[in-house]
Amino acid sequence: MKLSGLLSRTNHELPGVTGVARVDRRVSDLVRRVSPGDVAVFDLVDLDRRTAEALVAAEVVGVVNASPSISGRFPNLGPELLIEAGIPLIDNVGAVALREIKEGTKIRLHEGVVYAGERELAKGVEQNAESIADAMIEAKAGMSAQLEAFSANTIEFLRRERALVLDGVGVPEVYVPMRDRQVLVVAGGPSHAEQLRKLRKYIREYRPVLIGVDTGADTLHDAGYKPDVIVGDPDGIGTASLRAATEVVVPAQTDGHAPGLQRIQDLGIGAVTFPASGNAEDLALLLAEAHGASLVVTVGLRATLREFLDRGHSGSNPSTFLTRLKLGSKLVDGEAVATLHRSRVSMGVIVLLVTAAIAAMVAALAVSGVGHVYVDIVVDAWQSVVNWFKGFFS
Repeated sequence: MKLSGLLSRTNHELPGVTGVARVDRRVSDLVRRVSPGDVAVFDLVDLDRRTAEALVAAEVVGVVNASPSISGRFPNLGPELLIEAGIPLIDNVGAVALREIKEGTKIRLHEGVVYAGERELAKGVEQNAESIADAMIEAKAGMSAQLEAFSANTIEFLRRERALVLDGVGVPEVYVPMRDRQVLVVAGGPSHAEQLRKLRKYIREYRPVLIGVDTGADTLHDAGYKPDVIVGDPDGIGTASLRAATEVVVPAQTDGHAPGLQRIQDLGIGAVTFPASGNAEDLALLLAEAHGASLVVTVGLRATLREFLDRGHSGSNPSTFLTRLKLGSKLVDGEAVATLHRSRVSMGVIVLLVTAAIAAMVAALAVSGVGHVYVDIVVDAWQSVVNWFKGFFS
């Protein structure tokens, strides 16, 4: 017992970060099953922002990447996000690490080395803010080549999905009416829950069609809204959100295979498939456009140049680029809508100010002793002001 206690104390005092290893070559599958306290182990060149956001949200305690998280092709955003969140990142440990590090075992990360207790399993480079900043500066030199590759991918995607992007061929029918209505599309991007909160007045006033994309559906449901349409893989969406939605659209591969469709069937929820090679966000936008939405407001969708390039290896960026061109002036970022809505002075505020001014004038006239002569005039003037504001805001 004494020896066991000594070993326990020694292991506890070993330096570094300790957690349960979750190992998977497919990062998309890994991020769905990691939990707080886990160490994510995968093989991904150029760690993108979306993956990093999912790892941060899952509260992993460390990340081990078999490949370089910044290859230098372009300044990708994922590593910086992990370091800002205080999550250790050990980089470029080699593909052999995925065999040496066993699923479910307790591992320790310290100074670029992966240990099981005191036994070394793999060794790489522990990234920090300085090393990532230097790598990002060097990576900016690779942007021109990445832009050329992006252009080629866009042309290839347009050849493959021309009918969908240009003519809407293949967009499934939905029963939720969207024609001549505003549509709010919520995806699980950065600060999307906060952005949605800022749009409460807009939602209350305009009552847009609510489309939740992947985890954005859960965000809508958690905020007290009923998603009209959910677009995404049901395996990554909460049961309560799926049951609350009026309709569910499941993206399918071009061969017809739709991940997550089995779960929908097990839950007894009706769904339609959307066969296309684009990502769920783009399919949601195309769905709204094809069904006649007058305006599409987005929350959690990203479309800056760096974000296009950040996901350049995924093959979905051409879809994103062309989809935004397709929607054109119909597409508005939710931050802009929230800012404009906050800056607009409501009729109630104006009426309150006018009321206060007239009340002050009446009080002044009454004090002067001649108020009774002008009361009728003031009342008539007030009624005229009210009628003018009604006409202005109608």
